[in-house]
Amino acid sequence: MSSTVVSQNPALSRIASVLGDVISRPSGAIGLGLVVAHLLLALISPWLAPYDYKEMNAALMMSGPEAAHWLGTDHLGRDVFSRTIQGGREAILVTGIATPIAVFWGGMVGIFFGLVGGRVDEVLMRFVDAFLSLPWILKMLVLIVTFGTGIEVLIPTLAFFYGIPVIRIARAATHDVVARDFVSAARARGHKRLTIMRRELLPNVLDTLMVEGAMRWSWMLLAFSSLSFLGFGVSPPNPDWGLMISDARGFMSFAPWGVLGPVIALSSLIIGINLTADALAKALGIDRAQKAPV
Repeated sequence: MSSTVVSQNPALSRIASVLGDVISRPSGAIGLGLVVAHLLLALISPWLAPYDYKEMNAALMMSGPEAAHWLGTDHLGRDVFSRTIQGGREAILVTGIATPIAVFWGGMVGIFFGLVGGRVDEVLMRFVDAFLSLPWILKMLVLIVTFGTGIEVLIPTLAFFYGIPVIRIARAATHDVVARDFVSAARARGHKRLTIMRRELLPNVLDTLMVEGAMRWSWMLLAFSSLSFLGFGVSPPNPDWGLMISDARGFMSFAPWGVLGPVIALSSLIIGINLTADALAKALGIDRAQKAPV
């Protein structure tokens, strides 16, 4: 029954085909497996963690890995393993919401710029270029210091700043499509720009935006962890990989386990997303090097 529904729905059929192509590639299977494992762990880690991430024990401060504490304890006697497996929950939540928002608004603006073209396009893109020339960390810190570090601030901040580069990608992809006959025919029929964007352009640049979204997710995760490392992301005592690395960096010479856990967790998720993005780009026939932002 389910296979019949998929075969009768072109969208579901295409998704199944692309997903099968991604999984058929070793890099895609490994990457997607890592991503799915992290997503599942983020959901069930509160029930898997052997200890409460807030539980402190002065008698066990900086103790090494053992049967009771697989990754040892930190400078407050908290179980590093329990904090590590729960350390990606807020990062995945925030970036998982911010990424599609960034890709959507940046993609639609880029498609609009590509459709309008001419002097308007050139002038508006110079503003985008000027904005991109500034260091991302300084731009985000200005807003975060001004408005706070809660989820309600981090999500729109990340979505806004990481949507700006998507404009360039969507605009470039639109330029490859806008000169085709079906777009000219839509214009000749008197369709409005919004209709042309929705019906003619968006379906033809959607593959590029999907790959771009996967790339943006990995970069956004790094940005979120960097903000937590600097003290502008997750607030203690909540666990976060960037915050855990910041707390444990002063003890690396004699207690490296406090850093190794979150570093391995964050790295494996980033690697998984990048492997999946590469496999997805190949499955969709997109050259990531050619589409890379300048």
